[in-house]
Amino acid sequence: MAKLHIITVPDPLLKTKSVAVELVDDDIRKLLDDMLETMYGAPGVGLAGVQVGVPKRLLVIHTARDDESKSPIALINPEILECSEDMRLHEEGCLSIPEVYAEVERPASCRVSYVDRDGKPQEMFCEDMLSTVVQHEIDHLNGVLFIDHLSKLKRDMIIKKYLKAQKGETVD
Repeated sequence: MAKLHIITVPDPLLKTKSVAVELVDDDIRKLLDDMLETMYGAPGVGLAGVQVGVPKRLLVIHTARDDESKSPIALINPEILECSEDMRLHEEGCLSIPEVYAEVERPASCRVSYVDRDGKPQEMFCEDMLSTVVQHEIDHLNGVLFIDHLSKLKRDMIIKKYLKAQKGETVD
């Protein structure tokens, strides 16, 4: 396995829609394994292909706590089938916008269809933290960042502050 480079804002690739994976083969499985290693090393709880410069519809997730066994999930060509009307507010962050956090409201649960790493169609019901992470990562596949769910004013302030910090300038 290899650690991959995570792209960050304002890289325009982050705003592009990812393309479907046509065939689940050894190259895709290796990419998923490399993405897991990259996600764990970051550290993070989810990572989409586009975040490592591969705009394909695939992602990896692992929301278990440190004391729980590692049971990551790989979703290929995920699609949200339905979401609950109940909403959940959660402070989100993103490996493509390091050190930036904001509260985002999303459906508390969702049902997702996807293809697993063996190429088999699956469905999964997600709630609470897993639901938030799945929605966040699928947003990446559609060119949407978590800050896009915020008001324009708040989003612009966050980006300005982040870019200043990246340049080593004083952040007000």
